[in-house]
Amino acid sequence: MINDWINQVFEEVPAPVLIIGSTVAFAFMGIMALIVRSRSAKRPASARKILLPPVMMSSGALMFLFDPFKVPWTHVLEAALVGLLFSVILIRTSKFETIGEEIYLKPSKAFIYILVGLLIFRVIAKLILSSSIDVGELAGMFFLLAFAMIVPWRIAMYVQYEKLNRRMKRSALSGQE
Repeated sequence: MINDWINQVFEEVPAPVLIIGSTVAFAFMGIMALIVRSRSAKRPASARKILLPPVMMSSGALMFLFDPFKVPWTHVLEAALVGLLFSVILIRTSKFETIGEEIYLKPSKAFIYILVGLLIFRVIAKLILSSSIDVGELAGMFFLLAFAMIVPWRIAMYVQYEKLNRRMKRSALSGQE
């Protein structure tokens, strides 16, 4: 039933409308990410706050249960590789700092440029690829790209956070002796 409705949407709604709609939705999500990121920089980081976004995002993989979103394995690999390349940039620009006894994510000016760059990349790639790849398949590819970018980035952040957390605990213990 849901599969029929999704197939009907992708058959009846013109591709340019789907492309524009998904681009507007991505821009909105990007703005929301900037707002959430700027607010979270004001609060201490935690392992939960670092690891929860990719876990929550993983529910988006349910899109692949529906035919319009199915992606050939070659495109899966391409999207994952591009996501991994972008994750390197995010990993290099994400740093933590300690303030008192708390760990905070340092606000990075590069994050805004990276997010805007990704939006521009996504729009250009969609315009170019939409002539040869179905819109639903493109949506699946961009989900895979984003997921392949966020998972290594968040794992690297978690490792960095835990190292700093252990260092702070050791120095607190050595200070008590």
